[in-house]
Amino acid sequence: MKFFLTALLLCLLPWSHAPAQSKSAPPPPSREFRGVWISSVWNLNWPSLPGLSASEQKRELVALLDTAKKNGLNAVFLQVRPESDALYKSNLEPWSRFLTGTQGRSPGYDPLEFCITEARKRGLEVHAWINPYRAASNHQNNRAANHVSKKFARHTYRVDNTLFMDPGAEPVRDHILAVIEDLITRYDLDGIHFDDYFYPYPKNHTQPVHIPDGNLYKAYREAGGSLSRGDWRRQNVNKLIQRVSSLIKTRAPGMQFGISPFGIYTKGQPSNVTVHLDQYHHIYADPVKWLREGWVDYLAPQLYWPDRSEQSFSALLTWWRSKQANPRGIPIYAGIAVDRLSSHGWPASEVVRQVVLTRQISPGAGNGQIFFNIRNLHRNTKGISSRLREEVYAEDA
Repeated sequence: MKFFLTALLLCLLPWSHAPAQSKSAPPPPSREFRGVWISSVWNLNWPSLPGLSASEQKRELVALLDTAKKNGLNAVFLQVRPESDALYKSNLEPWSRFLTGTQGRSPGYDPLEFCITEARKRGLEVHAWINPYRAASNHQNNRAANHVSKKFARHTYRVDNTLFMDPGAEPVRDHILAVIEDLITRYDLDGIHFDDYFYPYPKNHTQPVHIPDGNLYKAYREAGGSLSRGDWRRQNVNKLIQRVSSLIKTRAPGMQFGISPFGIYTKGQPSNVTVHLDQYHHIYADPVKWLREGWVDYLAPQLYWPDRSEQSFSALLTWWRSKQANPRGIPIYAGIAVDRLSSHGWPASEVVRQVVLTRQISPGAGNGQIFFNIRNLHRNTKGISSRLREEVYAEDA
């Protein structure tokens, strides 16, 4: 009897769905956003090593773009600013060390321009992926003289091994806006994309990070501000999001602005998942406000958990696409963790199933998926590329 009741409950729960689409299932939708993140930080995806020649870097990037096209995708998110640097020609920030091994040293060509040219040949959109606040993933690495951490040293702080720029400092926000304006006015981009790093992540949910922003907060209070420290931090991030949104609408109308926040908003939202890290209270990000204010053209919450788990993929996607979280019906593209085929031992069927779920759960006018990251697609780990093409991406969108 217990087994029967459990099975019945699973059938009735909103996140319970049929198994992954079979070869006899209906064809995929003709319009669907299908993207993939290409990470440059720590040379995770591209370039595979710092210091490769320009021709070697180009050859590797072309191979990844070919992978995206072969897998039925239609957009790539190239990480062009992993640590307040540039994988493109910039007068505002130094060349990334992930290209040459030395921050500030030119690779001899413009990687972003090359990526756009080659992506267009393959019918792929290119979105410039930016980390707004990370100044250095390793504080011990040498930084160029024109790096933002030296320009605004008093607004730079260290958490463990990483350097961050203070989101509460207006000069920091102004600098980020200048970087984005430079990108959207000089490159034929389809979008600007932020990842999930705002205020620093804690090591775990029981150990909050010490953020040395007391002087800025004190100045805010002395000037008549009344927000609590947490609300003030969220307001600092909101100011940047609103300004970026306005800038893009003004200077590059039609270009998209999107963010891939941590996949769980806060405790109790939704109520049917277990919450450990709470992005609203721990990293001071409020993506629901961004949706409600219409500051973003899409969100891609990082739903990096298996379905029917304590952090169920389908339960979370149902919530993000609900009227409660998203009253404007802004497109929600599910962030899918294809990297967990190798890092967490997922079967390929879990990834395929999650793609199917995105089509079943309130897809609205803007259904889609973005995969983190391209490595396992490129390697066809556990046959994932073959299965995606055969079972869910049989036709291009």
